[in-house]
Amino acid sequence: MSRVNFDTLLEAGCHFGHLKRKWNPAMAPYIFMERNGIHIIDLNKTVVKVDEAAEALKQIAKSGKKVLFVATKKQAKQVVAEKAASVNMPYVIERWPGGMLTNFPTIRKAVKKMATIDKLTNDGTYSNLSKREILQISRQRAKLEKNLGSIAELTRLPSALFVVDVLKENIAVREANRLGIPVFAIVDTNSDPTNVDFVIPANDDATKSVEVILDACCAAMAEGLEERKAEKVDMEAAGENAPKAGKKKATKARMDKAEEDAINAAKAAAFMGKDNEEA
Repeated sequence: MSRVNFDTLLEAGCHFGHLKRKWNPAMAPYIFMERNGIHIIDLNKTVVKVDEAAEALKQIAKSGKKVLFVATKKQAKQVVAEKAASVNMPYVIERWPGGMLTNFPTIRKAVKKMATIDKLTNDGTYSNLSKREILQISRQRAKLEKNLGSIAELTRLPSALFVVDVLKENIAVREANRLGIPVFAIVDTNSDPTNVDFVIPANDDATKSVEVILDACCAAMAEGLEERKAEKVDMEAAGENAPKAGKKKATKARMDKAEEDAINAAKAAAFMGKDNEEA
């Protein structure tokens, strides 16, 4: 069964593309028709592509890896932040920091700096500073929080990128391509899908359109996380049983050894008794 249906996508306005004169010819396979100078996206293909992307994202989440969501356009920022947070995934909704993937260690240093400021503030180290210095540090902390707060838990490169509008987030897509990180993206008729591994053809300007697609993808990821949790519980249960079995086995081995020692002792006693009789 599909994770999203044709009617839901239609109601959300996922089928509206851009003006014909703004189209990218590489999107031709996903365009159904043109109406009043606007391209209409083939939602049957969108349904299939959403299912493909959702299944792949589910497997990534199930394996315990991270997917970085990227959407800096106004219409998608809030939706992406909510959906990504619901599955405990990192996201970027402010300006994309250039080199975030290709120069990841530097970004991590900035995140650690934010943690250091928090630590020194809590232990009272900054209480002896002047008001001006405290204000400067507070502003720096606020700026770091705004740009990097949502990726504070991202300790290593993400396993995939989910992008809304590849045209606007072209730097993020290029960095991911350079590092071989798979890219999932909502791609409109004015964008180039060539550098995207999992293309979801849909309207990337309407909040409702983005929300419907993210609902399906994040629901799949939530399933993957639940399955991972269930497997972990099963493994822990199996791990608890294994030592018990081993203990029983060890106890049995000790009993066998004790029996063997007793038999040997009995044989020795019988042999000694026999020698005494002969003497």
